[in-house]
Amino acid sequence: MRIAQLRQQMEREGIDAYYVVTDDYHASEYVGDYFKEREYLSGFDGSAGELVVTKEEACLWTDGRYFLQAAEQLEGTGIKLMKMREPGVPTVPEYLAQNLAEGQTVGYDGRTVSNATAEAIEKACKSLHLAYRTDLDLVDRIWENRPALSAEKVWELSDQLTGETRAQKLGRVREYLKKHDCNAHLIASLDDIAWLYQLRGGDVDFNPVFLSYSIVLMDKAYLYANPAIFDHETSLNLQLDGVEIRPYEQVYRDIPSVLAGRTVLLSKSKVNRALFSCIPVDASVVDETSPETLFKACKTKTEVENERTAHIRDGVALTKLIYWLKTQLNGSPDLLMKRVTELDVSDRLLKLRMEQEGFLEQSFAPIVATGAHGAIIHYEPTEATNVPVENNTFLLMDTGGQYLQGTTDVTRTVLLGRASQKMKELYTAVLRGHIRLGSAVFKRGITGVNLDVLARAPLWELGYDYNHGTGHGVGYLLNVHEGPQGIRLLEPGRKIGAPLEEGMITSNEPGIYLAGEFGIRLESLTVVQKGQETDFGQFLQFETLTMAPFDPEVILADRLTAPEKAWLNRYHETVRNTLAPYLTAEENAWLAEVTQPLP
Repeated sequence: MRIAQLRQQMEREGIDAYYVVTDDYHASEYVGDYFKEREYLSGFDGSAGELVVTKEEACLWTDGRYFLQAAEQLEGTGIKLMKMREPGVPTVPEYLAQNLAEGQTVGYDGRTVSNATAEAIEKACKSLHLAYRTDLDLVDRIWENRPALSAEKVWELSDQLTGETRAQKLGRVREYLKKHDCNAHLIASLDDIAWLYQLRGGDVDFNPVFLSYSIVLMDKAYLYANPAIFDHETSLNLQLDGVEIRPYEQVYRDIPSVLAGRTVLLSKSKVNRALFSCIPVDASVVDETSPETLFKACKTKTEVENERTAHIRDGVALTKLIYWLKTQLNGSPDLLMKRVTELDVSDRLLKLRMEQEGFLEQSFAPIVATGAHGAIIHYEPTEATNVPVENNTFLLMDTGGQYLQGTTDVTRTVLLGRASQKMKELYTAVLRGHIRLGSAVFKRGITGVNLDVLARAPLWELGYDYNHGTGHGVGYLLNVHEGPQGIRLLEPGRKIGAPLEEGMITSNEPGIYLAGEFGIRLESLTVVQKGQETDFGQFLQFETLTMAPFDPEVILADRLTAPEKAWLNRYHETVRNTLAPYLTAEENAWLAEVTQPLP
């Protein structure tokens, strides 16, 4: 019905294909309720997806994390699932080039589509001489009772938590601009802005950011946001650092005059088409990754130390939950009579996290998946999907917290009941991949593309693989997913990514997902540390931050190599000793048993 209503609006405006993205005005991965147009139209609520509606059909693109989920949620809608990066599946620009006729018109809301994406569409369709309407929010016309644009209060993050002041960060950015012969910088990415100005907000669930744009000049800076979200003290502190607050929408009116004649550094993948179109013709544009993205990826020594604290507190909560699952729920009438659900487990873990000092909120919607639900890579239990925890299968728990001391993201897969030999073999293979990556030593200049094979090799040897990246960057009390680094296969058309540098916090999360059976994922966060320096260069290595045990019941010790076994024994000893002061006598006795060294 909603697709039909959209087509009526398309016909009214003379639009032949209308493009709807997941993004807000800032190319955010996760967005506030106001921006969930793609979900409103399609019913698919994953964090990644693009929808194209033509007069004849509607197609939705998403990546491998969401193939199973999207197939379920699109069933009966008439919307065709396009599995991104699968053989024979065109990209959105390729699809438009293949399915539109010369002279037809493409429409989209230019505030939600990045300039890089807009250019890719125009390049692919160049020979068709298409017309483009980028000033249309057609979904807004049919969305009854659309949620309001969020305007939550912001708060300042103290220098003691970050180890760096706002003024120092602005100074670093300006030095970067000088080196690149630029004298202005346009920023649209919400986490980059939050990092730069030492501010946190609440306009996106789980991500402590606020709706804003910014222009940094060599002698002043403008922060465009709703003025009502700043208290007097915060406004004054910003002013003292040469930062002027201006109304959120004013950025579109200011760009033509503020950037006139300047050389502007920006990221076309983050700046939307509407913003980019405002840049005056006498301004020069330098398209590069924003310096904030590069700077915030490498945590300060203060931030790294705080993250260790956050992960200890998070590990206490998760380990207490695993103790309850393995000793209280396992084999109990509550499990056998199916009285405990996925949401019950999720709620229990949240309560345990809330008991930890410095805890603010969860860092993403928790993934607590029993049995076959575990094969849906980003399954999220809701009232509609919630089921009882099953016996004789895995419970996959991918969760995280936002603490004053940092952001956590951890996955542990726990056996309830008995395991088949196949389950043990696959759990062990995933664990071996996790260990191989976590123990890697590599030269400076190496990217995650160079290391991804370490995590996949044990699964490849058995003829298995997983359809997602192995690691993503993580912010400091910011977005649980951040760039520029990542650990993944080099896919067609994808860049090799940024080199791994000291202070970068990155996940290590291989997995295996068997539709209709179960899923296994083992994830810890790691921080890059300096290793030895030799005549061959500076070497780097990972320090594992996450503190939570693996499940010894499904580890086939004879499949681990001696170095893998030694790594696991050292890690479990660290977990045992680190968490001991925060656990009860019963919990410590259990933890000592499950972390005893493998022979």
